[in-house]
Amino acid sequence: MKETEIISKTEEYVRKTLEGEGTGHDWWHIHRVRNMALKLGEKESANLFVAELAALLHDIADHKFHEGDEDIGPATARKWLKSLEVDDRVIDQVCDIIRGVSFKGSEVETPMKTIEGKVVQDADRLDAIGAIGIARAFAYGGHKGRALYNPNINPEKHTSFEAYKKSNGPTINHFYEKLFLLKDRMNTESAREIAEERHRFMEEFFNRFLKEWSQQK
Repeated sequence: MKETEIISKTEEYVRKTLEGEGTGHDWWHIHRVRNMALKLGEKESANLFVAELAALLHDIADHKFHEGDEDIGPATARKWLKSLEVDDRVIDQVCDIIRGVSFKGSEVETPMKTIEGKVVQDADRLDAIGAIGIARAFAYGGHKGRALYNPNINPEKHTSFEAYKKSNGPTINHFYEKLFLLKDRMNTESAREIAEERHRFMEEFFNRFLKEWSQQK
């Protein structure tokens, strides 16, 4: 099967699986991450076939919606790619990226081994910040029944993935615990440039939120 056909079938599979999902991990998140990964990948001379497949499949079975199971995402992607008779080396690369792409806590290192992994991780993190990132954070917080903000609950430093997965603090705490950290954790210079502007917008929003909150005391 040609690479273009593999991509086309994978896109259709992911779209059908995630379309209409309401937590910010929907098809349009995948679409944005795929396009950004290709943009970054071209600049970084990455294997665009591997990067595009990994971007398309990176949230096909997210641990957050499968009781914290870290293996289900790579396993689901592997099963799908096997059904298309994709080369085993490509499958291994894609599944390795899927396993490592997620943020796992403020004190947890998540290095990517390949340039393909780096551009996919950067693309996913860019979609977690800026205006869209803010919208996604509150969509997910609402899905989980989290408060917008509670000044009596302090942000946490998660020293393990297990601690991060169990966190259930207010959505505003998520800015301290993850979103404000992402700018300095981009892998590529191209992503860092984009992240700077999105980070500034988040700071403006965050400061305005706290200003309005304080006026209601």
